[in-house]
Amino acid sequence: MTGSTGQLGTPTLEALIAAGHDARGLTRRGGADAIAADLLTGDGVDEGLAGIDTVVHLATTNGKKDLVIAEHLAAAAVRAKVTHLVLVSIVGIDEIPLSFYKQRVRIEEIMHASGIPLTLQRATQFHSLVDSMFSAQRFLPVVVTPAIRFQPIAVEEVAAKLAELAVGPPLGRVPDIGGPAQRTMQDLHSAWRAATGGKRPAVGLRLPGKLFAAYDAGVNLVEGPAYGRGTFEAYLADKYR
Repeated sequence: MTGSTGQLGTPTLEALIAAGHDARGLTRRGGADAIAADLLTGDGVDEGLAGIDTVVHLATTNGKKDLVIAEHLAAAAVRAKVTHLVLVSIVGIDEIPLSFYKQRVRIEEIMHASGIPLTLQRATQFHSLVDSMFSAQRFLPVVVTPAIRFQPIAVEEVAAKLAELAVGPPLGRVPDIGGPAQRTMQDLHSAWRAATGGKRPAVGLRLPGKLFAAYDAGVNLVEGPAYGRGTFEAYLADKYR
């Protein structure tokens, strides 16, 4: 597993190990339950994948380096004769005009092009992202709340799903998963302000163009019965108690 020490990777690896599976992380430093390898340079990746059946790719730098990492990992997985790739991605990335999302689409394409049987799981944004969007504005006199709907999901629920997929057969792109409710940013901010004791008012923001049009169309949301059960309020209560 790449990204095994990250926000998503840690609970995913823990779930696999707790279920009795022989799972290991691929990190630059190695250590307990981890193999030392540098995905950015490719050093040690071939050795790290030797004898591995399934690779779960969760590593991200939130930058263009992610494309290099994906190329190195896919090439090494082919050489190692890996039989299953599991990739996490984000709901709506092929319809939302953001440069980071374009990179995520390209990563999906890289993994598909490897020819290794793939399971692709797209999920909505985590509760922690919404929290950070508000926290990042702590020095402003008001909190800007874009006129966007989100459907945040608990990271632990995504981790459980990925652990389940990792031990099964390759399934291609599986149904997208999202949190328990589609909510406006204004609504989410009200919950955040109540949990953090904030006093600053919220100011709505709407801009013309393709970005807000895509969000208006709900391409970042998952219709139908919700997969996630953990609410934003439960996340906030746990973090700010």
